[in-house]
Amino acid sequence: MTEPVLSIQRLVKRFGGLTATDNLSLDVMPGELHALIGPNGAGKTTAIGQVMGEIAPDAGRILFMGQDITALSTPRRVRMGLSRTFQVTQLLDEETAEANVAMAVQARSGHSFRFWRDAGGDARLNAPARAALAQVGLAESRWPVRVSDLSHGERKQLELAVALATLPRLLLLDEPMAGLGASESLRMTEVLRGLKGQIPILLVEHDMDAVFALADRISVLVYGHCIAAGPPDVIRQDPQVRAAYLSEEEAV
Repeated sequence: MTEPVLSIQRLVKRFGGLTATDNLSLDVMPGELHALIGPNGAGKTTAIGQVMGEIAPDAGRILFMGQDITALSTPRRVRMGLSRTFQVTQLLDEETAEANVAMAVQARSGHSFRFWRDAGGDARLNAPARAALAQVGLAESRWPVRVSDLSHGERKQLELAVALATLPRLLLLDEPMAGLGASESLRMTEVLRGLKGQIPILLVEHDMDAVFALADRISVLVYGHCIAAGPPDVIRQDPQVRAAYLSEEEAV
């Protein structure tokens, strides 16, 4: 039987009287796009933060590629092949799009960020950086543009390119459609569709059109607790899910 790439087992995180993740368990299988959905405040971003090691769980454990990583630091997890994007993009605004990705390539190879300018003509950095930019569909004419001059949608594409440049074994995407217009959301959906099967993905997203178009499986989180998990058709028809979340989304 195929082992999961990621196994979250009975994860608990409390902030005072608030339980952000309540015995949360889910698996991400090789090549799978697993969506984690739920209302605002359901604990989705907290779950990703725990997987990345940015937030320490109060109980439970996290296995990655069969190894218990619950107590490992974020840098150790990144070196093992975990990579993530954020609701609010985390980029260097005064550098170009290409430079941001080249720095991710450089970090992957173990070199310090401060040397990237000296290696500006180094194909070992530029070739994989440009390949990642092309993979996310960012127009070539935008690669030499400073991040501060890119549109919001382009910044989202760029952040995904930065994540891909680290050659992740698992990609954690935190609301990649947030703030995008209809055409930009469709473009991002197509980019993610192209990644399916190549890299396992755990996707946190509020755009239900994108979720149901992309996900192999969906877990629904409400008040930190997973109320349902399964393929999209099952989740769409689940009365508990519709009452707790989907009916609210459809009314928007």
